[in-house]
Amino acid sequence: MPVTMWEVRAAPGRLDELRNWVLTRVDETAQVYRSAGGEPRLVVIDPTGSAAHQLADVPGELVARPAHAWDFESARNV
Repeated sequence: MPVTMWEVRAAPGRLDELRNWVLTRVDETAQVYRSAGGEPRLVVIDPTGSAAHQLADVPGELVARPAHAWDFESARNV
């Protein structure tokens, strides 16, 4: 099963709202990170592979640009 990484840049002043929105939609196994500085970004690492689907309807007013998502697989299993 692939692991999904979902990343988005928040609209100015909306990072906390975006974080709250994301946290209400992802499974507890998903890891949610916010940028420590620079541009306001959120990254979700989801071992279930469903984050992109769960977060597909992110409100446009919360983001500065569309979100991006990638699926990854373990390099140890190749």
